[in-house]
Amino acid sequence: MSLSVVISAYNEEKRIEDCLLSASFADEIIVVNNSSTDKTLEIVSRYTSKIFTKPNNIMLNINKNFGFSKASGDWLLSLDADERISPSLAQEIKSVIKNDSVVNGYWIPRKNIIFGKWIKYTGWYPDYQLRLIRTGKGKFPEKHVHEMIKVEGKAEKLINPMIHYNYESIYQFLRKLEIYVESESKNLIDKGYKLKVEDAINFPFKEFLSRFFAREGYRDGLHGLVLSLLMAFYHLAVFVRIWEKEGFEKKNVDTLSLLHKESKVAKKEFRYWVRNEKIKRIKNPFKKILFKLLR
Repeated sequence: MSLSVVISAYNEEKRIEDCLLSASFADEIIVVNNSSTDKTLEIVSRYTSKIFTKPNNIMLNINKNFGFSKASGDWLLSLDADERISPSLAQEIKSVIKNDSVVNGYWIPRKNIIFGKWIKYTGWYPDYQLRLIRTGKGKFPEKHVHEMIKVEGKAEKLINPMIHYNYESIYQFLRKLEIYVESESKNLIDKGYKLKVEDAINFPFKEFLSRFFAREGYRDGLHGLVLSLLMAFYHLAVFVRIWEKEGFEKKNVDTLSLLHKESKVAKKEFRYWVRNEKIKRIKNPFKKILFKLLR
């Protein structure tokens, strides 16, 4: 069974070479050059002749699907320029595609390196991505930026993770925010979401709780706290973008009363999560029971 690696890239001269080197175990490498203006094309040409230049579409997955259509291998692996395949993952991939089973796709865990640190919690691990698929059995739906490949039939999980050099700076996070906010706001509207004023509070607050407590972001230290706050800001930006799409409609609402009401709910939820995490840290079972009874 042969393997094609498909990479879509735009102005990735600083990262594309390491990505290509990590994919060198494949039988074929296909690169969709999204009209890069830096040295991306020059670097890529050293590693493969199968290069296709397309406009830099804001819906990134259109170009990725185009790359899939050019693959000649029995299996294809979709990669971004900031992702790396470790030797152990390469071995696992070569092993599973040799087995001509009924499986048409594999989810690969992903280690996200953000601001120089592997983020083990905060919702960024194991961060499974469906990237390895039997050729012709899957593609991106092309509806929004953060979507997974849809595969026909059965999909299983691999063990070894790929490495994702995610946000390297706050500037990079903010620069990508514009694309992600636009995509997410459109996706919510398409699903029938109607703007509710209280969501100006609920969107960011619930996201913070989800990241910092439910997905144990506090275990990532300052990184976890900052990332939880940044993701809360992202969800506030999504709310504001939807409001903007509605023409910044004037809402007849007493915002002070609304804040008072929502803050009471927020305080209750916040206290619940803090106490819940304290309970988890108590090792003595009798003290744990006593703590629960005194809640």
